[in-house]
Amino acid sequence: MKTLGLLGGMSWESTVTYYQQINRRVREVRGGLHSAKCIILSFDFAEIEALQRAGHWEAAGVQLEAAAARLALAGADAIVLCTNTMHMVSAGIVAAAQRPLIHIVDPTAEAIRKAGFTAPGLLGTRFTMEKEFYRERLAKEHNLQAVIPDEADRETVHSIIYQELCNGIIKEESRQAYEKVIQNLAAAGADCLILGCTEIGLLVTKSSSDLPVFDTAELHAVAAADWAMLME
Repeated sequence: MKTLGLLGGMSWESTVTYYQQINRRVREVRGGLHSAKCIILSFDFAEIEALQRAGHWEAAGVQLEAAAARLALAGADAIVLCTNTMHMVSAGIVAAAQRPLIHIVDPTAEAIRKAGFTAPGLLGTRFTMEKEFYRERLAKEHNLQAVIPDEADRETVHSIIYQELCNGIIKEESRQAYEKVIQNLAAAGADCLILGCTEIGLLVTKSSSDLPVFDTAELHAVAAADWAMLME
């Protein structure tokens, strides 16, 4: 089994989910006492969030690139970036690590296409919803046309992620707010839903959504585990 290098701590709440999902997948496939070979480098998310908020993406990218290079030196065979938003700097991470990066969009898009959907509603941080890096990959690589919330709903989704979910705070009123956003996406033409922030799965479940749900954290973790098990 190959070794996965996890860039985590953005936030650690979702990094826990990644570690659990990767190991559960290995146990499911291999059985017995098998588990994944992982190296985790976890950030102080407050530092990364401050750079995001200030628009200093290049500086944030430099930190992630250095961390990815350290994971490669430690023996990682591939890099798993445990966040959607920071895939904005994924090209630099690949160059720095000289290792494959298992991109979070690809297993999500493949699952959506396999299920027969074409217009996923996209929930995530404001950066993921508004900047082109995510929606462009969905469109150019997978022929999926993302539908994003309107301005007010984007602010709702974004603020709940940073003020609550990244701090492990789960509120019923926030769940209801997300359900309203999802209903609005469906009305705007979305035929399914991407949980495009790895923390959103802490709040939104398949049973609480009016649209079929594709959880990027879960799909990404399973894809990473499968890659590690196949590459022998």
